[in-house]
Formats: sequence, C-alpha cells, structure tokens
Amino acid sequence: MCGAVAGGPSIEGIDMTKEAVIQGIVTRGGEPVSGAYVRLLDGTGEFTAEVPTSATGQFRFFAAPGSWTLRALAPGGQADRQVVAEQGAVADVEVAITA
Repeated sequence: MCGAVAGGPSIEGIDMTKEAVIQGIVTRGGEPVSGAYVRLLDGTGEFTAEVPTSATGQFRFFAAPGSWTLRALAPGGQADRQVVAEQGAVADVEVAITA
C-alpha cells in the first residue's frame, strides 16, 4: 500500500461552508503518479489552473461551483475526467492515466 489517502489530501482546517474543493489522486496501473500535472479546465475547455501532484500522486483545486474537466499529464500518457464542484462539498476523484 502506498500510504496515500484515498482521493485527495485531508481537508482538516478548511472552512468547507465557503469552498468548493476538487481533489484526488492521479494513478497509472493502480499506483500513484508523482510529478504529474493536473489542469483544471472550465465548461468551455478553457485552461483555468494547473498544479503538480504530490509525492503520493495527490492534488487539490479550490474551484467555483460548476462542471469542470481535470486533465492529468504525465510522461507517456494523459487522461481527462469530468467533475462537478459544489460549494460546501469535496469532489474526490481518481484520474487514471493509461499509456
């Protein structure tokens, strides 16, 4: 076991009444992918933000409520995942990269 929390990092200390959080983990073959980049694209496909994954493959975005696309990019592969952000909620997702 890799030791990573399923989904994204802990939300301890975040005031979830004011936030819409999209977080999760990038995997390949069931294993976390560190050093990948995750892009947040809005409903029209426009680039909004990008973060690198942690050593355990985790990432987090604070987003406006609505529909988003996550695009994970790593050497040798990429994957897109649709997600809906809601204020006061955490959208925990896994983005699985295939070669």
